[in-house]
Amino acid sequence: MPITQRQCANALRVLAIDAIEKAKSGHPGAPLGMADMAESLWRRHFKHNPANPSWPDRDRFVLSNGHASMLHYALLHLTGYALPIAEIENFRQWQSRTPGHPEAGLTPGVDMTTGPLGQGIASAAGMALAERMLAARFNTPEHAIVNHYTWVFCGDGCLMEGVSHEACSLAGIWRLGKLIVLYDSNGISIDGRVDAWYSEDVRSRFTAYGWQVLGPVDGHEAAALDTAIDEAKSDASRPSLIVCKTHIGFGSPKADSEKCHGSPLGGSAAQAAREALAWHEPPFVIPDDIYRAWDARAAGAAAEKKWQTAFAAYRRDCPALADEFSRRVAGDLPADWPVLAQGLLREMRAHAQDAATRAASRTVLEYLAPRLPELVGGAADLSDSVGTRTASSRHFEPVSGLGNYIFYGVREFGMGAVMNGLALHGGFVPYAGTFLAFSDQAKNAVRLAALMGLRLVWVFTHDSIGVGEDGPTHQPVEQLSSLRATPGLLLWRPCDITETAVAWQCALESRHAPTCLSLSRQALPFHTRDDAQVAAIARGGYVLRDCGGAPDIILVATGSEVSLAAAAAERLEALGHRARVVSMPCTELFDAQDSAYRESVLPDACRARLAVEAAAPDFWRKYVGLDGAVCGMSTFGASAPAARLWEHFGFSVDHLLDMALDMLKKQSLNI
Repeated sequence: MPITQRQCANALRVLAIDAIEKAKSGHPGAPLGMADMAESLWRRHFKHNPANPSWPDRDRFVLSNGHASMLHYALLHLTGYALPIAEIENFRQWQSRTPGHPEAGLTPGVDMTTGPLGQGIASAAGMALAERMLAARFNTPEHAIVNHYTWVFCGDGCLMEGVSHEACSLAGIWRLGKLIVLYDSNGISIDGRVDAWYSEDVRSRFTAYGWQVLGPVDGHEAAALDTAIDEAKSDASRPSLIVCKTHIGFGSPKADSEKCHGSPLGGSAAQAAREALAWHEPPFVIPDDIYRAWDARAAGAAAEKKWQTAFAAYRRDCPALADEFSRRVAGDLPADWPVLAQGLLREMRAHAQDAATRAASRTVLEYLAPRLPELVGGAADLSDSVGTRTASSRHFEPVSGLGNYIFYGVREFGMGAVMNGLALHGGFVPYAGTFLAFSDQAKNAVRLAALMGLRLVWVFTHDSIGVGEDGPTHQPVEQLSSLRATPGLLLWRPCDITETAVAWQCALESRHAPTCLSLSRQALPFHTRDDAQVAAIARGGYVLRDCGGAPDIILVATGSEVSLAAAAAERLEALGHRARVVSMPCTELFDAQDSAYRESVLPDACRARLAVEAAAPDFWRKYVGLDGAVCGMSTFGASAPAARLWEHFGFSVDHLLDMALDMLKKQSLNI
């Protein structure tokens, strides 16, 4: 007797039940409810090769409601990815490849780390945008080497989150016809039935965005699902939302209840579910005929071989395009990148002028953007203020798919999620800008970028009380510490045009870490350096101004405060004290240096250390120690001309001199 579609779906269900029961932890409701949706998509529509999860022209799949992770792991296991049953049995355990929520780079076949609701569907818009832009750049009338879909599963919670509104609105404007979302509309969240807090007309909402909306369809009826998916694929000009009406916890005694959302079914309910599903195998046992029905390896290998044959023909006809495509999807910088980087530094040092670092960043981009076609820029309605738009910027045009610059509108969170999707897809290095104070509105997207190790660049400007009259709402204080506390993130706060150029160079060379640039609105002095000092900038911290011997005191500073530290050091030397100035534009890179280098910059013997940064001070305690001091911001700023604010909050040469002399006096008295 042939295996039925429902039996295949039930294999997903029982693997989820078994793994969650064994772990005594997990979310069974969504996997049970979405199993039929998954069976339809993955067995009849999804283009992939389990033997090569990084095949460039594969379809992408994003489980936006990532708490349903066991559904995804069961799919990967059954279709033939390198995820054996032992990993399913080890769900949510130490060092397993089946963590509580999907993690890109850990589990083969997982295209995005998800869990924070809404970000999956938002980043999927970025993936679909990448497909559209690559197709426009590399496809020819004879060769379509970029031709794949981005599929999303999402739930009620994802569509409640504001970031889904931001990104889905853009997806409609961008006419991303290869973005197809299957919406698991079960009406249940952790608090119960959602009617009291989620009653909007989702169909009308997405129609207003410019999407094709299909359904509601019975999310447990394979024929209805297949028909809706085929209809979604037929509309190349609009993204599609398929509304799938399902029963959370399908087949279990806790179906249609929040009681199956976020905790195991429990022994008796799990057994009752197995009986209701007519599943009589022991836990973690799948019959061979069901494995054969799910196995996608042969079909996947054939699909990729067909593409490889097409790509070989493309390479014969369009060798330069083929080489460029291969380079970009591999994430490699151009072969002449070392020459380009050196040329950038020469050009920036030749400027030798005072400049706001936001302006310096734009100058760097004017050099880089025409030479690096993988750069795709943007801003949250602040293009000229943050300096992300250059003379070579061309706005993305939805009909043609061409362009290298995106006007995101006032959507910081959506912008960050889309950038993550662009980077995840491959072929692009996204960068975009907003004010540093508004980084909080995108922080979770920044965090996910760090967790996934994505190469992208945030241009955060207006980075201190130097913003002046705009006041404390626009003057960042705690943001630098928050970003520095994020593992896997590189934060640069350069002090002039040379450090800004090096920051950009390091950002582009950091293949597995996002970079945040903290840049000034006000002009900053240019600092003269020798070649060794320029080379040392890439180490994150270095001696910018030395004192001809063992220092009596070290002043450590970043960004706009470096010039203050340098001026204070001159005053100290005039008073007979040897003062060293350390510029530390990227503490993460400095901390990664060997102990000998760190000691050469910050010798232990010098206990008199003064850190200067117009931000929350506590971060700098680890560098100055118990005997040192920090000149920072312990309150919010205020609305006034910048010069008045610098003086009031203590960022003046006189105040730094007083702090330094007081420290030296206490040391001489052994206090």
